[in-house]
Amino acid sequence: MSDQPSKNLTSTFAARRAAHLMLGRRGEKLAARVLRELGLDILARNYRTTRGEIDIVAREGTTLCFVEVKTRHRSLRSRPADAVGTAKRQRIIRAAKQYLREIGRPRIVYRYDIVEVIVRGRRVEDMRYWRSAFSEEKGRGGLTFPGGPHLEGWDLLE
Repeated sequence: MSDQPSKNLTSTFAARRAAHLMLGRRGEKLAARVLRELGLDILARNYRTTRGEIDIVAREGTTLCFVEVKTRHRSLRSRPADAVGTAKRQRIIRAAKQYLREIGRPRIVYRYDIVEVIVRGRRVEDMRYWRSAFSEEKGRGGLTFPGGPHLEGWDLLE
């Protein structure tokens, strides 16, 4: 038996993975631009630690914002933000705690936000921004989406 089928499967997987990562990077870039236009200061992008990753660290007034960006192709099954489950939230919280340690543990208000980007082809079909989408509080582990604002009319190529 030849190795050809496994090579094809591996290269197909690699191509899909690369496209998925590129889509995510474009979504994060667009989210950062939109957050700037909404008046937030972007402090860091793709902050990584062994404990987790934060897509965007921003400041809105005196509040520090740890922002998770989820970019997906249009799907009727679920929203991109639904992918921010318990394990993902815990990784974000651990990374945020590390970030706070690195900046000297200031007494500052902070929150966990989600930006959701839904694309069709190369166009953004829908974008939503949820401030305080989840918290560290016990008993409030689920996501709260109180109808975040729709941010329409953006293009991933811009």
